[in-house]
Amino acid sequence: MSAMDPIEWELRVQLAAAYRIIDHLGWSELIWTHTTVRVPGPEHHFLINPYGLRFDEVTASNLVKVDMHGQIIGDQNQEINPAGFVIHSAIHMARPDVRCVMHTHTTAGMAIAALEEGLLPISMYALGYYGEVGSHDFEGPSLELDERARLAENLGNRNVMVLKTHGLLTCGATVGQAFVRMFRLQRACEVQLAAQSTGAKLVVPPAAVCERSKALNDDFESTEGGDGYSRTANPEFDAMLRLMDRKDPSFRN
Repeated sequence: MSAMDPIEWELRVQLAAAYRIIDHLGWSELIWTHTTVRVPGPEHHFLINPYGLRFDEVTASNLVKVDMHGQIIGDQNQEINPAGFVIHSAIHMARPDVRCVMHTHTTAGMAIAALEEGLLPISMYALGYYGEVGSHDFEGPSLELDERARLAENLGNRNVMVLKTHGLLTCGATVGQAFVRMFRLQRACEVQLAAQSTGAKLVVPPAAVCERSKALNDDFESTEGGDGYSRTANPEFDAMLRLMDRKDPSFRN
């Protein structure tokens, strides 16, 4: 891949690693759901997984580059999922600050998406997104381009959204940031479902505590060069990247 822009190649490696991490954590669902990365350049191209491959089959080189019209750039023998294109292109078009968009169909995420009350501020993970969780009503399989405007409007300037009857979505300035946000959102959903299963009254902290927790959590969402809690932005992603390298480094191919 010596002819490829080295920045794009590194993004490909990170995105392929994200697919392997999602699979390792049990978040994958056969060949469905997507994580995308916008590549540098004025064309607003982004990378998405090839339609039909399991997440453990995704590599840096087999990721598909598409434009904002869903046209494949490069190998025309490749194929993408139209629904994945609609959802992800909506965010990439509306949010130039977002590099990576991650979307999952986990059991916990879809269960919370089925609740009218949505995500509740009853755990440290959930409090990190207090007042910052977007919501998008289900319109059926996301195959119609006109849904993109509503998706973007419902997300707004947030980085976390619950797609009703559907699943979870997070955004990030980097792949690592989108992953860490998804990990915490997923954990918040799991904790809520566990607490609700007891039938006991849920403990919701006072609003002032919720607001303070949200403010403090911002330190845990640093980007490269930020003032976060670590010298390395999103070290959790780096830790998982090392695990993927040890488990099966073929994602780098």
